[in-house]
Amino acid sequence: MVLEGNPEVGSPRTSDLQHPGNKGSCVLSSGEGAQPDEEPIKYGELIVLGYNGCLASGDKGRRRSRLALSRRPHANGVKPDVMHHISTPLVSKALSNRGQHSISYTLSRSHSVIVEYTHDSDTDMFQIGRSTENMIDFVVTDTSPGGGAAEGPSAQSTISRYACRILCARRPPYTARIYAAGFDASSNIFLGERAAKWRTPDGLMDGLTTNGVLVMHPAGGFSEDSAPGVWREISVCGNVYTLRDSRSAQQRGKLVEDESNVLQDGSLIDLCGATLLWRTPAGLLRAPTLKQLEAQRQEANAARPQCPVGLSTLAFPSPARGRTAPDKQQPWVYVRCGHVHGYHGWGCRRERGPQERECPLCRLVGPYVPLWLGQEAGLCLDPGPPSHAFAPCGHVCSEKTARYWAQTPLPHGTHAFHAACPFCGAWLTGEHGCVRLIFQGPLD
Repeated sequence: MVLEGNPEVGSPRTSDLQHPGNKGSCVLSSGEGAQPDEEPIKYGELIVLGYNGCLASGDKGRRRSRLALSRRPHANGVKPDVMHHISTPLVSKALSNRGQHSISYTLSRSHSVIVEYTHDSDTDMFQIGRSTENMIDFVVTDTSPGGGAAEGPSAQSTISRYACRILCARRPPYTARIYAAGFDASSNIFLGERAAKWRTPDGLMDGLTTNGVLVMHPAGGFSEDSAPGVWREISVCGNVYTLRDSRSAQQRGKLVEDESNVLQDGSLIDLCGATLLWRTPAGLLRAPTLKQLEAQRQEANAARPQCPVGLSTLAFPSPARGRTAPDKQQPWVYVRCGHVHGYHGWGCRRERGPQERECPLCRLVGPYVPLWLGQEAGLCLDPGPPSHAFAPCGHVCSEKTARYWAQTPLPHGTHAFHAACPFCGAWLTGEHGCVRLIFQGPLD
């Protein structure tokens, strides 16, 4: 793949490069100690923000809202091996072997550097990108704010066809590392003449992709005590850099030597058009299950909350209905104050905007929206009760979950950041981005 524009490339660490005479074996190993009937070891799961458990068109094959990465029957990882200096016109001939993974750095019209990669029996490689070719394990498309994929011929994607790759160690502790760019159908990564790339102090090469792969590791892990971390950029060779001035700027950021490309529970991966959440198996054990979320829904409905004005009984609809038109018993909320009502048509303040309503209890004017339960359990920090809603979309989750995502800035465009609802991708508004729900009845 040719990365034109601004790839900034990080170099392979010296310890990762082997002497040309020590080229690794290309014999693929089988899963160590795995029995035919055993469940494969799971490295972790990737969850795309903004879909609430399922793509609008349904999860199909490699195009889905959530993907588990498990140990493969045979290792397919690769690692840097030999570096060649070659005349640029001869690059295509040098890369004609499809079985040989390599990264090509075009320095000028007459000079290129090719780093060959060799088979690594200790890792499994998973590739993520917009391409539907077979070498891509997880097909990701652009997510529009408010939920759903950007579709149609007019929607130009900013996600690379071969956006990034994750290498997972096949032995405990099953460390997962992320790298910018993925190998194409010819097993190559090309960094063209206009791509940002550089020589490292030890004489190796590195670079960044055009729109970059950004990663943020939460402080304190992904738990009740979590706080957002700092966004960084990951290079083609897995090194960590501060952010560029804008997403595709030519000048790379500064190398952050005390941070690594190892994914942690709750790490966010931004591909410039879609943001993914990495969950570890241990972290998912602390997250609520779908059964727990359903039990919370039934418990909330069993309390028979009422509309304080219309006195009608409210009930959260079953997730099986999907997010279509609101149900007659659907709870609605005034997102500025949190008072929960049934649907009604009065209190409009059209001079303030088409969605503006005046709460009959406290007289605050603001958006009035239906409440929807968050159904993607992997986005939740804890199994707490559904007590808070994001503003202005109305997705409901626990207090800890709501407050964490409301203070987590997600990349948008070339240099902007916005907090967004993790269930639909809508940008959050208001002072806090979420509101405590005030029910009439036992729930309060």
